[in-house]
Amino acid sequence: MLIFSITAILMLVGLFASILLWDKGRRSFILAVRSLWLHRLRAFLSVLGIIIGTGAVISLMAFGEGSMQDALEDIRRQGANNIMIRSVKPTDDAGTSKRSYIAIYGLTYLDFDKIATIPTVTRMVPMRIFPQEARRGYKGVNSRIVSTIPDYLDIHNIEMKSGRFLVADDEVLLRNVAVLGSELANRLFPFEDPLDKEVQLGTFFYKIIGVMKERSQGGVSTEDVNLDVVIPIATARVRFGERIFMRSAGSRSAEKVEISQITITVSDIEKVRPTGEIVRSILENHSKADWTVNVPLDRLEEAERAKERYKMLLVLIASISLLVGGIGIMNIMLATVTERTREIGIRRALGAKRRDITLQFLIEAVVQTSVGGILGIGLGLAMVYALPFIAETFWDARIPAKVHFESITWSLTTAVAVGLIFGIYPSRRAALMDPIEALRHV
Repeated sequence: MLIFSITAILMLVGLFASILLWDKGRRSFILAVRSLWLHRLRAFLSVLGIIIGTGAVISLMAFGEGSMQDALEDIRRQGANNIMIRSVKPTDDAGTSKRSYIAIYGLTYLDFDKIATIPTVTRMVPMRIFPQEARRGYKGVNSRIVSTIPDYLDIHNIEMKSGRFLVADDEVLLRNVAVLGSELANRLFPFEDPLDKEVQLGTFFYKIIGVMKERSQGGVSTEDVNLDVVIPIATARVRFGERIFMRSAGSRSAEKVEISQITITVSDIEKVRPTGEIVRSILENHSKADWTVNVPLDRLEEAERAKERYKMLLVLIASISLLVGGIGIMNIMLATVTERTREIGIRRALGAKRRDITLQFLIEAVVQTSVGGILGIGLGLAMVYALPFIAETFWDARIPAKVHFESITWSLTTAVAVGLIFGIYPSRRAALMDPIEALRHV
């Protein structure tokens, strides 16, 4: 694609250089520019479609590319060598005891031990995730406890804003320590540094040892990961147990889940899919469908294919705008040829040949589309940088955008090509006029 872009730019430069260096081409270029300047309002209106079309190409491809890149980066953060195994609550009541109202489902420590025996698995990170209000004095925030081990930091590519993450001693000594998500830290400690202070989780107080940097929303999760609080998984088992009690509409229920998620790392990317199949075979002994295996590599490859399809669709939509602009230029030029019939007759009478007339009108078309393409690129870039700024400033929303050099060169090249293609017919029509009949025109 880059080679194509460079080739396109060199061709455009060569085209205009050859016109300007050629004596007849230079004279035709000067006449074309003068004619357009005399009717600059009409010329501007005729290229308005090109401006809008080119701007649409730049902005649509930038916003589309930005959105797709965000999705791809989210998948890449999960790791192409990783496999996510999650507990899923069954839709039926098979796991619920009528007497105790406890729903028992999901991954177990026995599953964890079996998966650990797979030779291709090099690392395993268990997680127990459950809702819990985080309190500081009178202030409380609905958050999630993510109980895990120190490897959680690396396997999920988490960056620390301040302090440290969990270490092995925190797990062994059952320390009451916590690492806060960026948003949770801002809400509980809006005007002070949370490090070395305490946060209440349930009936216990936990020392804050670190704050994570802001993270993007992963996958299809409805939870705000920046409201998470991370504690050692061994500490969570002792302090909270494996049962989570809930009250709703006057009733009381509970869930028992030993492990919410296991993230495993495979030694070789070529062995990711076979390892995923082995994991599925191990979990087939569950009496119900209370688990799911997610292979980010599959999602990554599918997303790459979807990206290419999406890009082609955007190019097609934007190209239609350029096509409409080209038709508009042809219509205006046909009307211009009729208006300038006497001018054409005079030039033919003074010795201008048909190819000279053709060249002049063709250059006019190319100049119009080239100027329209340049203005359209400016419009597209302005939209790409202005809209995300406005959205973030006024609506606190994020609009990802990524401009590629290829989209700019493709847009400009297409605009010039539109001028050449749609300028041929009006140019030939002007050149084929009978000089005597043209001079009679009033």
